Amino acid sequence: MNAAGPSRTGPRQPEPDLPEPGAREPDGDRPGARRTEFRWPDAREPDPLDETWQSVDQVFSDGPESGAAVAVPGPSATPPVGPAPPFSYGQAPQSPVPPYGPVPAPPSPRPGSAEQPVRHAPVQPSPPRVHVPPEPGPVCTPPPASEGPAGRTGAVPVLGAPFHSGPKPPLYAPEPLELPPVRQDPAAALTPDMVVDGAGYGALTVRAASVRGDSHRYQGEPRQDSLAVVRLGAPGPDGLLLLAVADGVGSAARSHVGSQEACRLAAMELEGVSAELSETVRAGDRPGFAALVDTAVGRIATLLAHRAREHGDDPAAYATTLRALLVPLDPRVRTRGFLAVGDGGTALLRDGEWNLSLTDPEHDGDGMIETRTAALPHGHRARALLLPPALPGDVLVLCTDGLSTPLAGDAGMRDFLGAGWGRGAAPAPADFLWQLQYRVKSYDDDRTAVVLWEAVP
Repeated sequence: MNAAGPSRTGPRQPEPDLPEPGAREPDGDRPGARRTEFRWPDAREPDPLDETWQSVDQVFSDGPESGAAVAVPGPSATPPVGPAPPFSYGQAPQSPVPPYGPVPAPPSPRPGSAEQPVRHAPVQPSPPRVHVPPEPGPVCTPPPASEGPAGRTGAVPVLGAPFHSGPKPPLYAPEPLELPPVRQDPAAALTPDMVVDGAGYGALTVRAASVRGDSHRYQGEPRQDSLAVVRLGAPGPDGLLLLAVADGVGSAARSHVGSQEACRLAAMELEGVSAELSETVRAGDRPGFAALVDTAVGRIATLLAHRAREHGDDPAAYATTLRALLVPLDPRVRTRGFLAVGDGGTALLRDGEWNLSLTDPEHDGDGMIETRTAALPHGHRARALLLPPALPGDVLVLCTDGLSTPLAGDAGMRDFLGAGWGRGAAPAPADFLWQLQYRVKSYDDDRTAVVLWEAVP
């Protein structure tokens, strides 16, 4: 005993009996709890469950009536098990139902009545359970395929590999291959393998696409062609459509950047004089149109060279061609303006016939590849002219030499594109991209085209 503890002043009391560790004290033994004496039930007393079991046994002994359906119980669903109660250390888990409880005393016999022994009915043996298999239900079969769009029947149409001239396709695979590495040239790595674009303004429909050539795919080089489909001018009929293609010179290290910049700068510079350009085209003023174009192209060349120097590059590394059409949105104006720096192609498909020398009369259409060409930024003088009035149903093709050269040299390509583009309606963008990839052996350069459809009233 601790010296500081309480002292006993009276006689020593007997220590109470303590429960064993971990044992649970019954409710009747708790201090202040009402004690109820537990005793085993007397066999002579009636059991409340006997009547229930007798009724169940009677159902099985009688059996089902004739003609009555036997209900076969289905598989019972197992009730979900709820989460266990939280458990804390130092505390014994509590049971939701106490293991012990007060047992009610049996009812006392009424006064004056003698206790009679309870007679239990004999338990009849339960008949063996007969397994009745369930009746087979209706078999679910998928409905027959409805005749309608191919997408509903599961047969999705695919275009497949592009068509080609000759009995055998080119050796290169017609799909994207090696990609340029980012660490070597981020601009090259971020240039898509192919792009598709388009627009529609009243009677004018435009489709545009640019595809990396087979040789560039094989060697892991970027696509050097670029395109632009841009609206110029204020809203209304005085606006213009700018359709442009640019072909980076293959020997220039950064020509893929130069072609993209040439299209962007052309849109910005021609936007600044869009009202004047629209007026000259409307009036058929070729000298005034040429003067405006020449000034704008000079600024494009200067800005392109400045961009190269800003990045520490030689301006010659950005060498690129540029070719563009200016199309008035006013349906009453049928004249189209044209400008070009360097090679490429401008073709007219009218009534199923090709005119490949629409803007380049010096080309004899033999499909030979010309390696000497003027290019931005050193070549800053543009050829500018106004095209003859367009007719309903005309198809005007503006392209790089990746298309113009095989188009001039291969009759199969002319027949194929003439059949695909000369039907009076423009193809869907995906179909146009697929048609543009028509393959001809020994022509593996990038291919870019912007095509304008004049609607038939």
